[in-house]
Amino acid sequence: MFLSILPALTGMISAVACDAGISEAEKTDTLSAVTVVADRGTVVSRADTVLTGNSISITDALSSIPSIYICDYGALAGPKSVSLRGFGSPHTAIYLDGVRISNVQNGQADLGMLDFANCSAAVVDYAQNSISFNTAKPAFKGGRLVGGSVNFRGGSFGTYEPAARLDFKLTPRVTMTASATGTISKGDFTYGDDNARRENNDIKQIRTGLDFRGDLDGGHWHAKAYYNGSDRGTPGSVSWPSIDRQKDRNAFAQALVRKRFTPLYQLNLSAKGAYDDLLYISEWGDSRYRQGEVQINSSHRFSVNKWLEASCAADYQWDGLNSTEYAASRSAVTAAATVTFHPKNFKADIAVEYSGFFDRTQGTDAAATKSTDAIAGQGRNRNVVSPSIDLRYRAFKGFDITAFGRRAYRTPTFNELYYPGYGNPDLKAEDAWLTDIGLEYHLTFADRWNVSAKADGFCNFLKNKIVSAPTELDPSIWLPYNIGKARMAGSDLQAGIVYDSGAAGASAGSTRTGGRDGVKTGFSARYNYNDAIDKTPDAYTYGQQIPFISKHTVSLDANASYRGWWADLKWNWRGGRYDSAGKMPDYNTLDLTAGKDIRLPHDLLLGLKFIARNLTDCRYELTSGYPMPGRSFFGEINFKF
Repeated sequence: MFLSILPALTGMISAVACDAGISEAEKTDTLSAVTVVADRGTVVSRADTVLTGNSISITDALSSIPSIYICDYGALAGPKSVSLRGFGSPHTAIYLDGVRISNVQNGQADLGMLDFANCSAAVVDYAQNSISFNTAKPAFKGGRLVGGSVNFRGGSFGTYEPAARLDFKLTPRVTMTASATGTISKGDFTYGDDNARRENNDIKQIRTGLDFRGDLDGGHWHAKAYYNGSDRGTPGSVSWPSIDRQKDRNAFAQALVRKRFTPLYQLNLSAKGAYDDLLYISEWGDSRYRQGEVQINSSHRFSVNKWLEASCAADYQWDGLNSTEYAASRSAVTAAATVTFHPKNFKADIAVEYSGFFDRTQGTDAAATKSTDAIAGQGRNRNVVSPSIDLRYRAFKGFDITAFGRRAYRTPTFNELYYPGYGNPDLKAEDAWLTDIGLEYHLTFADRWNVSAKADGFCNFLKNKIVSAPTELDPSIWLPYNIGKARMAGSDLQAGIVYDSGAAGASAGSTRTGGRDGVKTGFSARYNYNDAIDKTPDAYTYGQQIPFISKHTVSLDANASYRGWWADLKWNWRGGRYDSAGKMPDYNTLDLTAGKDIRLPHDLLLGLKFIARNLTDCRYELTSGYPMPGRSFFGEINFKF
């Protein structure tokens, strides 16, 4: 049971890390800039906005951000999760259009369920340890009331991805968007020196969405309904091949309202209902996991005067899981308060957050768990308080000094608590401290050049880390315990330069053209150093790099556009990775995306795109035993109207 045992496996090998972002070509119907309210309505936030126009998948877009670590089991069929700076994917919150995507079973939101074709940007927030994906907003030209696009991509490994989108301007202030994306792939790529072929790696998937947006006096609202369905193989590792299959059904509806009622008061309100159904078909017996979720989130912002603001938030979330293995539910309440001071060139955000988690179990096998009182109806309560501070000082125009510190918690997942034969209901929440200090520099000169540079040093501490260890009564039985410790210290460095003949002030790293006949070119470089050390007492990995987290990561990006022609070349290198068996090979990938945008009469646009991934055919693994595809090619045609 691949997904059901995944949390147990990741606990045994310590933390698997992953996370997100790059600057990409911006679609004509997307946001030019994105801002989001930080987690739990607070404003303690350190975010980078990542445009995703030239990428073919979410993990493809995020792979160029060195501080993001991707957990990928290979090709489109494999589950995908991300984490920031080595914390592990259960610590990384994932949002879609401002509302969180949760998974109480194993704590890992599978990014493969998101309709990446309709995402305009991702916001990577290092202070909140979160990634927020934003659906592209519709844009209507020339007074039109209807617009949209039709897209088709096809290429290596029998992969075909049709997509369509229709935008309607219902009233001057209300729009509707209907979208659908399909994916069919054999996923039968070759791997290793002997060119063995990956089998049972196929996928058939459909993702549909319906979005309503509206403007309000002093705000806006957004209502969304979404469905994802997939039927895919789970090939297992190359050492233990599998013929098992997995079927996913995910559906949710959510709504968000943001409105400033007076110069003093602004309200942010969101709600969500979700249902997830995962069926794992195995030769050893089928398993099914049904999850329900309800969220109500609110935050209130008060602008007292020009230099003082305050906000408070109150959230409620209920999650229920009913599976063939066990059943459990959780009610979570959160309250947060923030005070913001921003006199002249200085800004300080100070926040404190309370979270309470209240569990109920049903039918847990008491004999198979550590605690004999883990019986039906037995409750488990956890209460945590998290302070945080964010500072920014503008030394002079274009140069900022930043710092933040935040305490963060990760509540144990249901599998870690209640899975029969493995769960430990006495687990505490993982306790972490995140700290960062950085420098930011931005300069625009000669009306056509933009230069930016950023340097961050970080040091994160994690205790009560959940790891698996032998039991005292029977060393052959392993259970999760709060005995793990880790320290992640390092730096993020990035620099970029852009020349744009058509517009001043272009952001470094972006490839958006400044005009129809304008020349735009740019180059960016990123480097991440992460000394992620296991500090678990008496562990055989004590003092070693945490598995799968790269100690050194380099990403280079060069792009250019002229008269509708454009090209983007990316090179990524990761080294200093380890797994339980020792050092993993370093690897690098070289990716090329190029195309032509053809403007047709009546403001129609035809786009042609050529995509080449891993041009050097590097054979590598992000997760041990799960090879990634080698060299691949795709072609894409897009028609916008």
